[in-house]
Amino acid sequence: MHVILDATAMVAAGSGNVLASRLIHRAHTVPGWFLYAPTCALVEADRTRPGTAEHIAALPGIAVLDLDLPTALAVARDTTWAPAQIEYAARPTPERLDGSVVATADPENWKGRAVRVLDLNP
Repeated sequence: MHVILDATAMVAAGSGNVLASRLIHRAHTVPGWFLYAPTCALVEADRTRPGTAEHIAALPGIAVLDLDLPTALAVARDTTWAPAQIEYAARPTPERLDGSVVATADPENWKGRAVRVLDLNP
């Protein structure tokens, strides 16, 4: 299972959201569970709740996705940075044939985007 945290999920994790905490725990302890934090979303989360980026980046089991050239080119075609990087990262690849799921505390943000959403609201 490949899951990408959006900024709202990162803020929720830092605020004690139980579902976000479970994802982080699984990514750290369960084989086959992978959790990703895109750099653009880290910046957005830290602007919302200062200290979030350092907290998320320090957690074991979370891979930070860099803004490399192919990602930057995908982001450049969109009007938003974090959602564009997340949508690009969630696409199917030869390693992840089904792509990734986007964990979010605000699923309305993803309406109209080509991603599968995991709602972290109870």
